[in-house]
Amino acid sequence: MAAVTAYKYQAQALMRDYLLADPLVPYTSVLMGIVFCKMAYDFTRILSSFYFKGYTSLTKIQRIEWNNRGMSSAHAIFITAVSLYLVVSTDLFSDRIKGPITFRNSIISTSALGVSVGYFITDLAMIFWLYPSLGGMEYVLHHTLSLVAIAYTMLSGEGQFYTYMVLISETTTPEINLRWFLDTAGLKKSSAYLVNGILMFVAWLVARIFLFIYVFYHIYLHYSQIMQMHAFGYYLTFFVPSVLFVMNTMWFMKILKGVKKTLAKWP
Repeated sequence: MAAVTAYKYQAQALMRDYLLADPLVPYTSVLMGIVFCKMAYDFTRILSSFYFKGYTSLTKIQRIEWNNRGMSSAHAIFITAVSLYLVVSTDLFSDRIKGPITFRNSIISTSALGVSVGYFITDLAMIFWLYPSLGGMEYVLHHTLSLVAIAYTMLSGEGQFYTYMVLISETTTPEINLRWFLDTAGLKKSSAYLVNGILMFVAWLVARIFLFIYVFYHIYLHYSQIMQMHAFGYYLTFFVPSVLFVMNTMWFMKILKGVKKTLAKWP
């Protein structure tokens, strides 16, 4: 029992003095993000082979994409939960606290961004490896912009509030993936497919349209604080959300068209 307690204290000391030491937090968390992606990918593969009879009949590239979407859903759930927690449930980015909001960060906020960087590195590598099976240039552009912006704010500590506001939009990813899962499983005419389509439409409208409009409004109100950022961070704050918003609007029009088409065919 004493030996177990000793090992416990040694593990805690290792986490505190090395893995969670401020200079190493970004790099440790990125590595953890990559490991997390590998675990989520393998977990999706194992779980699907047991509970989805049609999994083994999928082509090799379909199985890879199936597992990849399970991985991206896991990341989306994780980063959305952390984003909502930091933005809504804590005072880290509250206007009640004095000082520029653009320079606020914590070990938790930096670590979570590192996990997200690890995910985007992993997913972007898979997209290039199997290009264009897992996505075309629009996915490459989206992931590259996201990776650069998140990596910068993770390493510099600047603009983390706006990064987390944009990352809340990942709440739409599980619905997108579920739509693909249902379609691939031959359930395109099921009630689940229709309900998921409506949920995806609502989530996209709120998290990728209305939320981005609020982000631009917040940037306008806090422009004097944003001007204090490093030039690279300053331009990222305007450029990345703007490009993503244009892409989100284009995709939203396609979603709207798809929902209308599905509802028209539904008995």
